[in-house]
Amino acid sequence: MTAAAIEPFIARWQHREGGAERANYAMFLAELCDVIDVPRPDPAAATPSDNDYVFERAVRKITPDGTTTPGRIDLYKRGCFVLEAKQTRQKGGNKEIETIAPRATRAKSARIAAPGFDVQMLNAHRQAIDYARSLPVDHGWPPFILVCDVGNVIETYADFSGQGKNYAQFPDRQGFRITLDQLRDPAIHDRLRRIWIDPRSLDPTRQSARVTRAIAQRLAIISRALEARHDREAVASFLMRCLFTMFAEDCGLLPPDAFKAILRRCEAEADLLARELGQLWEAMDKGGIALAIHTRVKRFNGAFFADQTVLLLDQSAIGELRAAADYNWREVDPSIFGTLLEQALDPAERRALGAHYTPRAHVERLVVATVIEPLRAEWVEVLATV
Repeated sequence: MTAAAIEPFIARWQHREGGAERANYAMFLAELCDVIDVPRPDPAAATPSDNDYVFERAVRKITPDGTTTPGRIDLYKRGCFVLEAKQTRQKGGNKEIETIAPRATRAKSARIAAPGFDVQMLNAHRQAIDYARSLPVDHGWPPFILVCDVGNVIETYADFSGQGKNYAQFPDRQGFRITLDQLRDPAIHDRLRRIWIDPRSLDPTRQSARVTRAIAQRLAIISRALEARHDREAVASFLMRCLFTMFAEDCGLLPPDAFKAILRRCEAEADLLARELGQLWEAMDKGGIALAIHTRVKRFNGAFFADQTVLLLDQSAIGELRAAADYNWREVDPSIFGTLLEQALDPAERRALGAHYTPRAHVERLVVATVIEPLRAEWVEVLATV
């Protein structure tokens, strides 16, 4: 969809006052489908089992006592999302709320109110999850829950586990609320389109897995070369320091491209590695000027960089290290650190310490059941008293 085609949609719906959500939401969402280049919903069939992408999808909502009541999902697409629509600025109605000026960090078109707006959107979010819970078993839990304030914002929540127990703001708490103005952003446009047609492609663990596998392959080449001359613990400790430095660089704890610049210089002249990398780690351990990157760095406590040993690498191995550093370390799965931790300890020491890396999926399953769900239940009780 061209920018020229997006503008009429924004102008048509932005800040639309009055009206009722029942009258407006289907038209708004159908036109949104045109804007993000996806098919409009299908006509509803008489048999609910045939309604995989429709407005007003009938379900039987399960009540706490085990009985069911009829319900209708505002917009449903099987394997993709459940969407609940609201129109919170309905003048003179029971959903009218006082809006406030947008914050500087928000798009100018977003007229968000507090706390009434957030409460109504959270209630809609909870209702959408109830609808998702009521879907046929063979449909599974959709990866996305969407909450739409017609003509204002769309909130996106995701749970890619298929368990439906941890729908979290997607992609994060800063970016989960999409305003109409943001449809001009190609990245936002693409995100919404993929929610409609390929939601699993947005699963961050997939990208994380790809990046982590690619990095692991490069580290394996370096590790094999080093283990021919050094013990495994020394190799793992050295690589752990390198990996943490890459992570610190991409998370803003070091200046942008500082570590990569060192590796590029050393790739051309391998003899520089011990001096430049060792001096950087010394500065990270104590805090102060890092001559290798010509800037002051903060102190990294915990004695992680107390050992500044740099194992010698040839130009080819330094090139592999530099290639690993070129990846976005914000996307790297933490499992890569766990793998090196286990490698750094001999088997007897691992048994004594109980130091075995637990895969992320196992941790999430435990944390969701024991921490997230109880907290969410408490939060629901708090909202009920608002």
